[in-house]
Amino acid sequence: MIETRLDEFMPAWQFREHHDIRIAAPPTRVFAAIRDVRAKEILFFKTLTWIRRGGRRTRESILNAGDNEPLLDVATRSGFIYLANDAPREVVIGTVVIAPPEGRGAMTPERFKTRLAPGSALAAMNFLVTPDGPNASILSTETRVFANSATARRKFARYWRIIYPGSALIRRMWLRAVKRRATNPAAL
Repeated sequence: MIETRLDEFMPAWQFREHHDIRIAAPPTRVFAAIRDVRAKEILFFKTLTWIRRGGRRTRESILNAGDNEPLLDVATRSGFIYLANDAPREVVIGTVVIAPPEGRGAMTPERFKTRLAPGSALAAMNFLVTPDGPNASILSTETRVFANSATARRKFARYWRIIYPGSALIRRMWLRAVKRRATNPAAL
């Protein structure tokens, strides 16, 4: 099994999704495409995130991303942090999804690895690029969520049941957007 930086930051979890795709492009080009994909390039992204936020207008976030900036840039300005950025192999981002009042505070990669206040839940997501021959790559994405109490697990489980189908679709479409950008950057 391939060890990843995601394993470093989220070695245990209760909720997970994983998707992968083969891309006829070298890892450096795939990694650049990961960094450059915009929300408008991901089929159904805008529709599904609009549904998730109940049609409400909100400040910029991963659920309300504009069309002109890379989606990872929007995410890391609005609640996610970079946990690892190891070009051209892996990028990992993370966020706190549930935090009791006493558990709130600035998140750093180091704090992400520490024990948070009971009732907390963390989410981490990666994109991992693995060479697959002289001019091809396997791109995978994995999302993991760890809740550190039974109450937080139950709370997140209800949310996960509702959002998982849309989340899985977004992740698969995100991989396809990376593939399009990596294999035909002039078409964008």
